[in-house]
Amino acid sequence: MKIFVDADACPVKEIIVDIAKEFNLEVYMYFDTSHIYEDGYSRVFTVDKQSDSADFAIINKMTEGDVCVTQDYGLAAMVIGKKCYAINQNGFQYTNDNIDQMLFRRHISKKLRQAGKKTSKIRPRTDEDNRNFRDFFYVFIRDSINGKNV
Repeated sequence: MKIFVDADACPVKEIIVDIAKEFNLEVYMYFDTSHIYEDGYSRVFTVDKQSDSADFAIINKMTEGDVCVTQDYGLAAMVIGKKCYAINQNGFQYTNDNIDQMLFRRHISKKLRQAGKKTSKIRPRTDEDNRNFRDFFYVFIRDSINGKNV
């Protein structure tokens, strides 16, 4: 199992690395060319700034059973289709049971914005959000290694 991170706007990179170190798992961070990152543990990959470049780079490297942390529903759908695990930065797993609804909501929101309507604002991230992600991700990785997430 390897951990792939759609890292440009990911607020939990350090948490991912901490947990990966504890379980001795490889981490692959994907950024576009406007970011420079080094944590001394992860393998860092830079892709061009074209739309979805990181998404396609990630999905092409993943193999069954790998984990991807992303807030991108489209990437999450591709990850699920590849029989891998897709995890949101807010501490939940994308699954076949919830991804269609999320993609549909994203589509409706885009249509509303195109029509000039305002959609809800994203609230600022809190320390509690980070704790929730850490707790969820730790248990998820532990259980995956022990064969409980199959």
